[in-house]
Amino acid sequence: MKILVINCGSSSLKYQLIDSDTEKALAVGLCERIGIDGKLNHKPEGGEKITLELPMKDHKDAIKAVLAALMNESYGVIKELSEIGAIGHRVVHGGEKFTKSVLINSEVIAAIEECNDLAPLHNPANLIGINACTETMPGVPQVAVFDTAFHQTMPMKAYLYGIPYTYYEKYKVRRYGFHGTSHSFVSKRAAEFAGLDLKNSKIIVCHLGNGASISAVVNGESVDTSMGLTPLEGLIMGTRSGDIDPSIIEYLSKKEGKCLEEVMGVLNKKSGVLGLSGVSSDFRDLQSAAKEGNEHAIEAVEVFVYRVVKYIGGYVAAMNGVDAIVFTAGLGENDKTIRNMVCSYFGYLGVKIDQERNAVSGKEQIITTDDSKTKVMVIPTNEELAIARETIAIVK
Repeated sequence: MKILVINCGSSSLKYQLIDSDTEKALAVGLCERIGIDGKLNHKPEGGEKITLELPMKDHKDAIKAVLAALMNESYGVIKELSEIGAIGHRVVHGGEKFTKSVLINSEVIAAIEECNDLAPLHNPANLIGINACTETMPGVPQVAVFDTAFHQTMPMKAYLYGIPYTYYEKYKVRRYGFHGTSHSFVSKRAAEFAGLDLKNSKIIVCHLGNGASISAVVNGESVDTSMGLTPLEGLIMGTRSGDIDPSIIEYLSKKEGKCLEEVMGVLNKKSGVLGLSGVSSDFRDLQSAAKEGNEHAIEAVEVFVYRVVKYIGGYVAAMNGVDAIVFTAGLGENDKTIRNMVCSYFGYLGVKIDQERNAVSGKEQIITTDDSKTKVMVIPTNEELAIARETIAIVK
């Protein structure tokens, strides 16, 4: 069966068409500037990337453009729409309502809408994609795969905040965590790759990219994770502040004469390593600037690494040990320097990095020496494949 995986943003739409039998991506692409002018980037398996300027007034137009590209005589990969057996949608926030992926129907859509307040930038866009597919491809089964679902196994001691309990009862204010699809996929693959028994394992997954989070996974289940009610909590990220003293918000509001929304905009879009360095949110730019002696870039990298180290150390304590530490996502998979810096703190765990193995980029690899007491590895994430697997498991 061919599965169309959709990931909708407010003005963008990422997609992959995946053959569930071979698990190969037959085509990947991105619709950008939806509602402005429209641009489609499409790449068939083994083919060249195609860029098209197309008017896309809304996501329905984007879906139509995607389907047209998939069926195009020159660069398409299917002949008829009927070849698409199901559609898998990434949905960012499922609240406490969804602990696993579900077949989409009117009740599910209503429940997702109820979570819009928890993810106002993401869930409405995800729903737009679902509705666009319903209109464009009526009758094709659709599955919602939630970023938050994997972390619903966290115990109460891990997800409650130290605020009046009534806020949890009334508004469900708690830690939810994100990147769940990635953490689930990577932890399972890491156990398999390292020859560990998933059901008797302690794994820490470091999803490090422009958005970054860490999870503690015991026996295949998430028991804690760094992101919280929203993706703003936790690690310092590309443009997000991560953990801060909440009083900073009031302090900056008064000092800068900014309203709450403006301060939150700073924390979400102008902070992180971008704000610390004044250079970039891209670690490649930071590393280049650091090599040129830019002190702020050097400091930004060190602060980021230190925050990662503290979360890993905290989860080692929370799990009472660790079998494997896993790096994934753009930075985790490709930056050997960051991996080295992080692992340099873990001599007490018996971590010994093999520099030749650590030179790997975007490839599965155990990067510790054979006599290292704790395994450290790189496992590339594949959220689209994970979504396709979830989708096929539900519709078959």
